[in-house]
Amino acid sequence: MSFYTKLCLLLIGLSAAIGHVSVAQRADSILLKSYRPKSIYKIPVTKIEKAKFPVIDMHSHSYAESAADIESWIALMDKYGIEKTLILSYTTGKKFDSVYQVYSKYKGRFDVWCGFDYSAINEPGGVEKAVKELERCFRMGAKGVGELGDKGFGEYYSYPAPSGMHVDDPRLKPLFQKCGELKMPVNIHVAEPMWMYEPMDSTNDGLMNAYEWRIEQYKSKKNLIGHSALVQTLENVVRENPNTTFIACHYANCGYDLSILGNLLDKYPNLYADISARYAETSPIPRYMFNFFEKYQDKLLYGTDMGFYSEMYEMTFRILQTSDEHFYYHNVTGYHWPLHGFGLSDAVLKKVYKTNALKILKR
Repeated sequence: MSFYTKLCLLLIGLSAAIGHVSVAQRADSILLKSYRPKSIYKIPVTKIEKAKFPVIDMHSHSYAESAADIESWIALMDKYGIEKTLILSYTTGKKFDSVYQVYSKYKGRFDVWCGFDYSAINEPGGVEKAVKELERCFRMGAKGVGELGDKGFGEYYSYPAPSGMHVDDPRLKPLFQKCGELKMPVNIHVAEPMWMYEPMDSTNDGLMNAYEWRIEQYKSKKNLIGHSALVQTLENVVRENPNTTFIACHYANCGYDLSILGNLLDKYPNLYADISARYAETSPIPRYMFNFFEKYQDKLLYGTDMGFYSEMYEMTFRILQTSDEHFYYHNVTGYHWPLHGFGLSDAVLKKVYKTNALKILKR
């Protein structure tokens, strides 16, 4: 084979390889889940090294798998100015005891909240049993209850929950009343972001994440209810238990229309909301969010609910503290759209980061 022939074959091979790459990157062949845009804008970028003011993280879980993990977590908390993290364990009985024993060793750095015991809720005396277990967890050291959760088919975080039992179920009222007596706040998760209830088609601008958490996959569940009905169950509980403090986590999943949450916060002095795990969902509307935080600065609580790692903490503080525009945190959020900072005032940040949390925890 001549040198010329070899050269021609080499060029053909390179051309094919280049052609293959270009085809793989063609817009009509890129999967939505693979879309990872990078900002081209040459605009100010704020490097976050620490929260601007001391922080209490009002929404996290027992993510650590070892003592070494907890030590690493505390080191990150120290680095970013987080004084305390709440561990919403969901649990009761021996499971709660084991979680509490692990985190209570680190005095002042973690509070552990318990769940409700549904193991005998449908049996005679089952509600009384659940109340007694709540009291036992309180004596053990539980500072609150949560996270309770209902995506539409009933309470599912605590175990084992009866199918289709929503948070306003009459069986739960003695438990909520006891929480009020014991000054134990209750964290409640109702619904999911509205995208999860919308059609899974090209009009759904949250499709990337919405498809994974779509509600239609639960359509065979008993007593399945929709988004507005779920928010109504939250309101029912808050209204019927005025002596109990409630926290609607994730903005009550009303990020698409925060006037819904605002109306509830206006009506009920015993209701607060945490902002955990909904940073990407709200950062596309930064000016609206600035005004929302200004209006409800006494009712909103910082939370994460996304594990513990530097990039996550930095993203939350960058969104709340800065006016940065058009930036991405794909590894944290999974969303394809750019994020924008709210640029909250110092007065609002201090309340959201810590002051509002202390109002609840000191009770």
